[in-house]
Amino acid sequence: MNSLYVAIGGALGSVARYQMDGWVQAKFGAQFPYGTLAVNVVGSFLLALLMFVALHTEAISPSMRLALSTGVIGGFTTYSTFNYETLRLAQNGAWALVALNLVGTLAGCLIAGALGWIFAGFLLDLRQG
Repeated sequence: MNSLYVAIGGALGSVARYQMDGWVQAKFGAQFPYGTLAVNVVGSFLLALLMFVALHTEAISPSMRLALSTGVIGGFTTYSTFNYETLRLAQNGAWALVALNLVGTLAGCLIAGALGWIFAGFLLDLRQG
């Protein structure tokens, strides 16, 4: 049954990624992979928030945690697209954009993950207080 939950979650996450990527590209253009950067940063925030809540409360069952983390957020975020887009920038000799994408993804995702973790802790403190 867990495989079904992951499959359904993955489908939902993939559609959400497609929609967000299209929206971000329409807003900011396609000269830089803004959409992929955005989904990976947002996904890092959401995964950290989800895991903090799941590991510090009983609000999220193990099956739901699996469906949301591996399924939805796993389908939403994308390392392979980040890799391809960075290589494409390198092939075009856009070294400043390569560096920006590498640093933006690494720093952005780490910062977003930390903020998600902090935000979840803050929410739980409010709930308990």
